Amino acid sequence: MIKEWLAEYEPGNKDEAQSALREIMQEVALAGLYRGGFFEKAAFYGGTALRIFHSLDRFSEDLDFSLLQCDPDFSLDKYLDAIRNEFEGLGMHVSIKEKKAKDTHVDSAFLKSETIWKELVLENILPQNGLSQVSNVKIKIEVDTMPPGGFDTEEKLLLRPFSFYVKSFTLPNLFAGKMHALLFRNWKDKVKGRDWYDFEWYVRRGIGMNLKHFAERAKGSGDITSDQIGEKDFRKLLTARISVVDMDRAKAETVRFIPDAGKIDVWSKKYFNAVAERLKIA
Repeated sequence: MIKEWLAEYEPGNKDEAQSALREIMQEVALAGLYRGGFFEKAAFYGGTALRIFHSLDRFSEDLDFSLLQCDPDFSLDKYLDAIRNEFEGLGMHVSIKEKKAKDTHVDSAFLKSETIWKELVLENILPQNGLSQVSNVKIKIEVDTMPPGGFDTEEKLLLRPFSFYVKSFTLPNLFAGKMHALLFRNWKDKVKGRDWYDFEWYVRRGIGMNLKHFAERAKGSGDITSDQIGEKDFRKLLTARISVVDMDRAKAETVRFIPDAGKIDVWSKKYFNAVAERLKIA
């Protein structure tokens, strides 16, 4: 099954094969979380959710989740065996460890491939794609244990490694989370160009952003202090952010995640101001 799964990506080089393998592992991890009952308490969000369930045309690295209700005592530890077992059942050994960070409401774990799938090694799939037998793929899993309110979820179907449903944020709420990250992500002097790529993706598809959930996120992170934020307030924040972003750095950070680097040649402050004008509020 893994052989056919990887073949569907048609990887043309080592980087593409590595990205495809990471995405397969992400879906296996989701299956393990499902078996462990994780989605009774949490929902999937972020760029990987957009990639897996809504065909975002770029690869994503991490698995991000939000609890449905605040629980500062939540721990990922009880779900880690279910993830390990899912991989073992498919012929891969992984290490996965919980990492408790101080002074934060995010619970994290780091999953790493310790061996590659035997099926791929035995059938000579990986050498022809430029991958060594031990690929050393790493995936960070994060759970917001004190989530902001005002979001909706839906059940999304995955068919591999078996058929199961994942609870996920709906698109307007995924968009709100993305815009919160784009406006307030603290990467010091670095730029996460993928935020801008996803912003463009949402606008192209006419998806409205849930302003209420954006406001809840911004208040929860301490980035705004007012009880309410209107559409004009949000658009002012976006215009101000566009005015200071380093587009060259944004492009450089994005290139390795997308199949066609030429798609972002048009990026500039003028371009994103025009995109922002077309953003819809839900």
